[in-house]
Amino acid sequence: MVVLAIVYMFNFVDRQILSILLPAIRDEFQVGDTVLGLLAGTAFALFYVILGVPIAQLADRVNRRNLIAAAVAIWSGMTALSGLAANIWHLVLARIGVGIGEAGCSPPAHSMIADLYPPERRSSAMGFYTLGISAGIMLAYLAGGWVAQNIGWREAFFIVGIPGLLLALVVRFTLTEPRRGASEQRTDSGEPPNLLLVTTFLLARRSFLYMAIAAGLSAFVGYAIINFMPSFIVRSFNMEVAVLGFWLGLIYGIAGGFGFFMGGYFADHFGQHNHQRALAFIGLAQAMSAILFATVFLAPTVMWCLILLVVPTVTSNFYLAPVLSQTQSLVSLRMRAVASSLVLLIINVIGLAMGPPVTGLISDVLEPGFGDESMRYSLLIVSALLLPAAAWCYYQAGRSIDADLQRADEHD
Repeated sequence: MVVLAIVYMFNFVDRQILSILLPAIRDEFQVGDTVLGLLAGTAFALFYVILGVPIAQLADRVNRRNLIAAAVAIWSGMTALSGLAANIWHLVLARIGVGIGEAGCSPPAHSMIADLYPPERRSSAMGFYTLGISAGIMLAYLAGGWVAQNIGWREAFFIVGIPGLLLALVVRFTLTEPRRGASEQRTDSGEPPNLLLVTTFLLARRSFLYMAIAAGLSAFVGYAIINFMPSFIVRSFNMEVAVLGFWLGLIYGIAGGFGFFMGGYFADHFGQHNHQRALAFIGLAQAMSAILFATVFLAPTVMWCLILLVVPTVTSNFYLAPVLSQTQSLVSLRMRAVASSLVLLIINVIGLAMGPPVTGLISDVLEPGFGDESMRYSLLIVSALLLPAAAWCYYQAGRSIDADLQRADEHD
């Protein structure tokens, strides 16, 4: 479990290192926020979501550990190559390569975790796994900000990419492949259902549809803020990138990690006898986050902006571990990796592929009237509109989750 969490940490270091480097990349290549949003979101997400499903189908058939090891090697190598980009299109191609590699990480990892931990502990286990997100973002900001200011943005890609090649060897030679169904004493038929059957099975679950859309809307806001918070603060408050990277690294690393883990813990606690309560709690947290983020983007000084960012960074992250856990619990044993890839596909198409470019586009539209403050109001608009919508979807998912969970073993 610790090794899987470290893998996920490297996953997000390599994914998010770009965000703290965007101001320097913008200056060198002279591009607008829409292009930066496409670079940070769509270029990565396009192949990440397209390849996620076929790789997950493979994970339901073969050794999941070996698949993860290969994925780590690919995305780490492509991250290092990002530092050699001669123009914005070279960087786009490298980010596509990172997305291809990272497509092989989470679906097999989620499937392994489901075989290691029973349903009543699974959300907490997923919460521990998702600590890798906040730890990765923290390292990306801390290392990326300092290296970009003192050495160069290209060197930042080398520094975070090359160690991942060693991690791939650690995964291959230390992890043990768990028996499918071991945590629940369920018997594996050994025959993975085809993609159409898995998709049909999930789409027939009302709770899954609402939960996946809700998570996508939450991710839309999350990826928009993660990728453009440095740009917003640099432009609105003229803060040095190295100092900004330090503070954002601590906030996202500590507060974000607390949010991911406690979201899983609360879901297990509230969902012991009634899973509807767990999803209703997550919805309430998202609605509160919309209000809290508004205070962040309307803050008059950088000090207040960073202080006010702490609490919504916690509450807005409550959703992820329970959604990933419930997705695993909704399906049969040999559907788990594909089910994970399908929920990640929805989350990342809505969140990662659309969040940064749409937010960047809104900022570009607002720039003639608001100048350097355009990103402030773009982030405010996105969070104020989408988080309440996500809250409503979580509530709707809760109304059918318990009935849907009772049908999970139909294709074991």
